[in-house]
Amino acid sequence: MRILYSHRIRSRDGQSVHLEAMVAALRGAGHEVLVVGPAGYADASLGAESRLVGWVRGRLPGWVGEMAELAYALPATWRLDRAAARFRPHVIYERANLFHLAGTLVAARRRLPLLLEVNAPMAEERARFGGLSMRRVADTAERFVWRRATRVLPVTEVLARHVIEGGVPRARIAIVPNGIDLAEYPRSSRPEGGASVLLGFIGFVRDWHGMDGVLRAIAGWSGEPPLSLRIVGDGPARPGLEALAQELGIAGRLQFTGLAEREDVPGLIADFDIALQPAAVPYACPLKVLEYMAAGCAIVAPDQPNLRELLEDGRTAILFDPADRDAMWRAVLRLAGDPALRRALGDAARDDILRRGLTWEGHARRVVALAEEAMPRPAPGARREPRAEHST
Repeated sequence: MRILYSHRIRSRDGQSVHLEAMVAALRGAGHEVLVVGPAGYADASLGAESRLVGWVRGRLPGWVGEMAELAYALPATWRLDRAAARFRPHVIYERANLFHLAGTLVAARRRLPLLLEVNAPMAEERARFGGLSMRRVADTAERFVWRRATRVLPVTEVLARHVIEGGVPRARIAIVPNGIDLAEYPRSSRPEGGASVLLGFIGFVRDWHGMDGVLRAIAGWSGEPPLSLRIVGDGPARPGLEALAQELGIAGRLQFTGLAEREDVPGLIADFDIALQPAAVPYACPLKVLEYMAAGCAIVAPDQPNLRELLEDGRTAILFDPADRDAMWRAVLRLAGDPALRRALGDAARDDILRRGLTWEGHARRVVALAEEAMPRPAPGARREPRAEHST
């Protein structure tokens, strides 16, 4: 099968992990994949945003940047249509993004099925976290893309409900969550019942994650075992956390690794005794949770519907009530004092990756099956199209 993969990602982060892992899995299964996206994506560095995008967002009114995003649909559609003419795909697979209309328009022009991967209700998310001036236009554009897709692939059942509210019939929706390559993740290498316990977090750390509360709790803990925290990543909350650690006198128990290359992440997570997901948006499928599961970590996470799609309280994680300010720390202390429970939770979480097919290979197989269902059936006796060779 020939798959034209459309995206509008401009930086190397969790989005790019999903994109590149899915493309590798599809190619590994023997399919031809041509990826079409912004010209600068291939040269982007880890965690970097487009300089032009950053300049526009920082210096000009919000509506100007949003108009530029909308205008980008023209060259993006032209580039994708040219690629479709050369590549002759059987299907277009697109990662949805706000004001990104290319896949929808080219699929209609070329009469191709469109599989649309949805990771968030982007208009709502931008309005809540990033500021959005043209909310009505953004809502209209997002729902237009959702409704025109042959199949919509949200990453959680919670997110599927947003898509249904946007006018898409449930029959055209298939849940395809984030995934993991289990072979890349060794089991936790920390000795069971060691002298100290390492708490860990990976990702772009923001104030709403509540890591300041973790530092205050560590500072107030004088029992056994000693506790420390490693944060794999960076983010706007880092300066404040480092200053707080100094103020509390626990700077030696807080480690920021900074941005880590993807090949280094499994080894960094394998050191965690307890992996933290202090907070999560209500519709996301956090990649970090799957990374924790693959590494066999004991996980502490909020008890909310989207995370219950991945985790089971008491079997693969300890889930805490996010409305109870002290609940997360009680879960941490419970695990800190029970190495056997940590091991049992971690083993069960890792086993669930395989049992439930939460791998990129498994998701690629499902995407291909959905694409095959969406492809038009040849008329009886019709001559089959010869296989074409194309560079990917």
